Amino acid sequence: MARHRSPSGAQADNPDRATRQRVVAVPSGHRLPAPPAASLRGRATVAAVAAGAVVAAGQTLVSPLSTVAPQAVSALVPVADVTEVSTPNAAVDAIGGDQLLPDQFTLTQLDPASQVDVQNLAKAVDLGRELARQAAIIKSALSHGASEAHLYGDLAFVRPAVGRLTSMFGARWGTSHFGIDIAGPIGTPIYALTDGVVEEAGPATGFGLWVVLRHTDGSQSVYGHVNRMFVDKGEKVEAGEEIAEIGNRGYSTGPHLHLEIWDEDGSKINPIPWLRKRGIDF
Repeated sequence: MARHRSPSGAQADNPDRATRQRVVAVPSGHRLPAPPAASLRGRATVAAVAAGAVVAAGQTLVSPLSTVAPQAVSALVPVADVTEVSTPNAAVDAIGGDQLLPDQFTLTQLDPASQVDVQNLAKAVDLGRELARQAAIIKSALSHGASEAHLYGDLAFVRPAVGRLTSMFGARWGTSHFGIDIAGPIGTPIYALTDGVVEEAGPATGFGLWVVLRHTDGSQSVYGHVNRMFVDKGEKVEAGEEIAEIGNRGYSTGPHLHLEIWDEDGSKINPIPWLRKRGIDF
């Protein structure tokens, strides 16, 4: 009997040919493109490593602080929803296009609500810095032992001495009393009301010894009947710095601090409202 042949002419009962796989050549017009240049791969690798490092850093900060099993976290915490905007690239959809490095960057934009959140966060950071600055000023003013300090503008003002208010500004015994008296034991510290420069430090008629400070705004504070002085004329002092101690020198009926406030033009004003405006009340 005649043997049947396959349409291609090969014999069906030839085991070698029946099990042999056919090799189909890929038409030259559809060959895969060459891999990207080494420089492109290098940049892509660097970008991937950098991104991975940021994520790893975010996870490292979270894991030591908790005993809970690690969970995936975003490298940037929190603050905003983002929208990815990319430009179309026809090359990606072409045959073998998935092997190409896209030639455009993906842009990340904050939505309007998230932009407001970021602005509020920035304001909160600025506020925190300002509060820390103010706290540092107050802490410095209290560092020498003053009992209280308050911020007025950018300057600290402290209670000049611990004691009892025994005499007010105004008429007294048929004369004018141009200050207030704060009674206390001899040796009680007297502190500079605020930042200033020592204008006078030494003997003074009626006061025995006195210290006069000129403040940064031009006003002056006068400390009379002091027992000892710890500053010299021309010296710069800071709010809360100990400048003298309560005494009983001059025309005095007992140990006390006689405190006067002089305006910029030298006018003697009532210290009570001046001090109260700056947070110090008797």
